[in-house]
Amino acid sequence: MAAYRSILPLALALVLGTHVAVSAADAPAAAAGAAVPVDTPTRVLDPRTLTNLEQLLDAIADRRVVFVGESHDRYEDHLNQLKVIQGLKARGKEVAIGMEFFQQPYQSVVDAYIDGAIDEAAFLRQTEYFDRWRYDYRLYRPILQFAREHRIPVIALNLDSELTKRVGEVGIDGLDPQERARVPAEIDRSDTAYQARVKAVFDQHPMPDKKSFERFIEVQLLWDEGMAERAARYLQEHPQQTLVVLAGAGHLEYGQGIPKRLLRRQPVSAASLLNANQRELDPAAADYLLFPRPVDLPPSGMLGVMLNPEVGDQGLEIQGFSEDSGAKAAGVKEGDRIVRVGEQPISTYADIRIALIDAQPGQRVQVEVLRKPLIGADETLTFDAELH
Repeated sequence: MAAYRSILPLALALVLGTHVAVSAADAPAAAAGAAVPVDTPTRVLDPRTLTNLEQLLDAIADRRVVFVGESHDRYEDHLNQLKVIQGLKARGKEVAIGMEFFQQPYQSVVDAYIDGAIDEAAFLRQTEYFDRWRYDYRLYRPILQFAREHRIPVIALNLDSELTKRVGEVGIDGLDPQERARVPAEIDRSDTAYQARVKAVFDQHPMPDKKSFERFIEVQLLWDEGMAERAARYLQEHPQQTLVVLAGAGHLEYGQGIPKRLLRRQPVSAASLLNANQRELDPAAADYLLFPRPVDLPPSGMLGVMLNPEVGDQGLEIQGFSEDSGAKAAGVKEGDRIVRVGEQPISTYADIRIALIDAQPGQRVQVEVLRKPLIGADETLTFDAELH
């Protein structure tokens, strides 16, 4: 773990906001005379030691790996990830980006997009992004556009979801030989602190038996070891590259997930960065704790329809509407099948997400549907719907 140590005081943190989280243990007693445990810590942060992003990047520019955590739906986390990538590149580093959000079997598609061989719509369809990840793609779009513009390699870190789902069902020991061949060769089960942290998450969604937890932790191990193995292999094959790993904070905090397992394979210099706004200040959580101001992703225009996920012969079937659905107000009905939005033909869920990716509330779009009347052939109808 020597390569993963913090080389500067925790207080040398990126501060983009103005407040610091304080744990409940630091609060004054609720009433006079209330007992105070003698071991209650009082944490002190000297504001004179606070720094900025540029100084932080100067401090970590020599690392082979920089782990930047995120809450998947927090736009400010992704903006910070982009700033780290841009800052390291500006300092002359040959940067590559490892992303949790794409699965390893789709590496060739990711490469094709970064190389400019396919457009964004083909990239999203062929990586099956909206089925395999589903978070609003606009959260990651600036990072991927920057990578494409500058031909920065993007590494699909995650194992395919079919394998992790299978392990959740039968465990690693229940895999057949072909499935077992896709499992990382090394899986370290010795970290009791990691197991305790995973158990705490599991206990928030309790399952009926002990075997459920065993499979739950095997899936977590598979995710972390799989991403670590892929990142380590890239570092070995590209000794001049600086790898920026983007992943959920739970895969990075305390070094227990991806970092420890990557560094076990490739003992390189590393630094970890986590958003501290919604966590207790804990020096062990990461090398640097960040305090970004919240940033909202601009709202996206929505049709306000609930769709049947089953793909039929034509279009997507509408099962219901949101309360303020512009499609419903325009005359679209349950049971209609959407076959076109604007200029985009619709046959899959990805098609409708792509059709509306740049749409804004208040914008009007043409929605073409197939409607089955009580008698006779399907009717093709077109409605002018306002997005909400």
